[in-house]
Amino acid sequence: MDYNETIKRFQIEAERQPSLKPAVTPLRRPIGRRLVVPAFLLGWLLLQSAGPVSAATTGEGSAAVNPFIPLMLALGIILLASRAGGAIARLLGQPRVLGQLIVGVVLGPTVLDMLHWGILQGVDLQSTVKEFAELGVLLLMFNIGLEVHLSELAKVGKVAVFAGVLGVVVPVAFTAVVLLPYGYDMIPALFAGVTLAATSVSISAQVLLELGYLHTKEGNALLATALIDDVLAILAVSLTLVLAGAGGSQSQAGADYSQLLVIILQMAGYIIVAFLLAWYGLPRIMRWIQQHSPLSSADGIPIFALISALLFGWSAEYIGGVAAITGAFIAGVGLSQLPATGMKRQIEQSMSQLAYVFLVPIFFVDVGLETDLSVFQLDALPFMLLLLLMAVLSKVLGAGFGARMGGFDLRESLRVGVCMVSRGEVGLIIISIGLTSGILDSSSELYASLFMVILLTTVFTPPMVRWVFQGKQHEARKHPALVTGQ
Repeated sequence: MDYNETIKRFQIEAERQPSLKPAVTPLRRPIGRRLVVPAFLLGWLLLQSAGPVSAATTGEGSAAVNPFIPLMLALGIILLASRAGGAIARLLGQPRVLGQLIVGVVLGPTVLDMLHWGILQGVDLQSTVKEFAELGVLLLMFNIGLEVHLSELAKVGKVAVFAGVLGVVVPVAFTAVVLLPYGYDMIPALFAGVTLAATSVSISAQVLLELGYLHTKEGNALLATALIDDVLAILAVSLTLVLAGAGGSQSQAGADYSQLLVIILQMAGYIIVAFLLAWYGLPRIMRWIQQHSPLSSADGIPIFALISALLFGWSAEYIGGVAAITGAFIAGVGLSQLPATGMKRQIEQSMSQLAYVFLVPIFFVDVGLETDLSVFQLDALPFMLLLLLMAVLSKVLGAGFGARMGGFDLRESLRVGVCMVSRGEVGLIIISIGLTSGILDSSSELYASLFMVILLTTVFTPPMVRWVFQGKQHEARKHPALVTGQ
């Protein structure tokens, strides 16, 4: 075949392939059109929730209504609104977590309940959705643990210790110093400081996962610092409750301090034992399942991964006295040492589908659902803004200065500090403990201001994290769209 025939043959082949033909790229539809269908579906579902089915959600009306019906409607609305809110946030250049949080605020008592469209007004329905959300954050931290390399965490151990300790001590001290001149007693002032010392690592970690920065020095430092922060925050809550319950009795105080020492040893012992079991036990069990289990590896490995996340989460709360997400994270770290191909990839794919498609969006929306802005009065605005300033500065300065002491440069330290700003669901849990223990009053200015600070730090953190990471080169490998939820 001569040269001319060869050229002619390639021309014929090129004409047969549409991808090689010159074509005009179709214009993308305007953003308004692309959101018409999701907006229509969401509006229709909201109207349905205001109809006859809503009687079941509030516990009123016919007892013959299946309680599963309002749950299906509520989950459908939450998932659709979560996807829409996340998509809008991404189109505005923000992490989709921010859109999901704001959607939760809109679906909660702040907006829809005021319009008598409360889709989650039944106590049973609210608790069921809350349980789905807790499963979501549990699997979120398990998946983040799967992404961790323990050798990389060890490299930032010094940073984590300093940042974790100062990230708790500085907010407690700052808040107490600010509140005492306002006439608050020591116990409420300390408890407010403890509330603002807590950190919701799941929100910042999800943002870093979306941006592809979870495997950077700052991402590893955030995860390691979160473990220390979690333990110290629980200890601080326990200590404040001990001080509140002592009531000036030395004998009672001595007994309470002895109990506090037991709690410290219990948590430390659990974390050590759980890490050893996860690191040495879980991979061996996985290999045994792959080789000897009657279940096929396609079924057995993902199921056991889910079981390990649930059992480690249960043991963390029930045995260790730490948050369930800590146990799930430890289980994920234990399985992270599996080879990148084969079992680990299978676990990542199956757990990511369950978590990021269904449960994790419910968790982020649920954080917003917990928000009731009606508790806040405009008279408390100056006081709330002062607390908000202290909440942000104390975390950035405390955790940031700790990271600087640990060896990070100024920019890296700032990133660690900003990642620790979000209070999220952890702050809401602690503030609820303050209510049930009688330290805080739901009608007080302090409670309303703390509630608003928790909300605002949670909403502001995703764009703040994105901003401080803007100039950073991509050190982390990019995650597939399935994992990032894109």
